[in-house]
Amino acid sequence: MSMLGTKWKLHGDGKSIRPGTVVAPEERLAWPLTIGVGMQHVVAMFGATFLVPIITGMPPGTTLLFSGIGTLLFLVITKGRVPSYLGSSFAFIAPILASQQQFGIPGALGGVVLAGVVLALVGAVVQKFGAEWINRTMPPIVTGAIVALIGLNLAPAAKANFDKAPVTALVTLVTIILVSVLFRGILGR
Repeated sequence: MSMLGTKWKLHGDGKSIRPGTVVAPEERLAWPLTIGVGMQHVVAMFGATFLVPIITGMPPGTTLLFSGIGTLLFLVITKGRVPSYLGSSFAFIAPILASQQQFGIPGALGGVVLAGVVLALVGAVVQKFGAEWINRTMPPIVTGAIVALIGLNLAPAAKANFDKAPVTALVTLVTIILVSVLFRGILGR
């Protein structure tokens, strides 16, 4: 049983996910894999939730507070069917930094709130009409270009972090490359 009463059923054999399939809401993998993926998700999202405000000059404590509130609301709204931790998005870094130059931190925070409202409205439209219209208006070539732009916008921050702690950065980079090349499945993730 989940914390809100939803019983998750095992996805397939619980040990693997066939290509092209997903673990749906109300499904789970075997408990060791579920716990491992959950820990990886929390570590990745916490890192983003803490790093994005540091890069943008926003208060990390406030970001963590609202990340927690958002996560709790999400779990209540979805009735625990989709266990997830909600955190910051690296997609907001470039717009936040650009708006800070013209409007300061209060203006950037206002922009984040407005972006949240727009995303909530888009979510309501998707809930009512489905996501196919998004897939048509934003095919993989568009979404791929957006992800590439986010990465390119983060390059200066990555270089600055590498310059501050080159040994840590090099160990991290080599570890990521080796794990992604040498391991498959859950360990590769």
